[in-house]
Amino acid sequence: MRRQPRRAEREPTVALINIVFLMLVFFLVAGQIAAPVEPDLRLVRVEGAENAPPGDVLVVHADGRLSHRGRPVASAAAHLAALPEIERQRVRLMPDRELPALRLVAIARELTRAGAGTVVIVSGTTAP
Repeated sequence: MRRQPRRAEREPTVALINIVFLMLVFFLVAGQIAAPVEPDLRLVRVEGAENAPPGDVLVVHADGRLSHRGRPVASAAAHLAALPEIERQRVRLMPDRELPALRLVAIARELTRAGAGTVVIVSGTTAP
């Protein structure tokens, strides 16, 4: 009686391809749902930093103007005062690339003095 040769076990590559495809579709849809950033804002580039998607941030323009959700803000302290208590614990700033660093530091200090728990700088890593 002859022994039948054993077939090599096949790896489930089709299932892996399906999972990768579904992840691709998910990220494409999730990227379209995110709120758009103001069009005249050029983000700071940081190499090797972990990205967080922009959310409810205080935007600092190149000339030092502040805006929140497209509306002008009088000052960083006024923005903080308008936030609910829970959101004051972690305030996110999104500076324009052309904003002088001294102005950014001054705004961060103003937020801290006004009672912000943590001030986080949100940056982008996209090419100009």
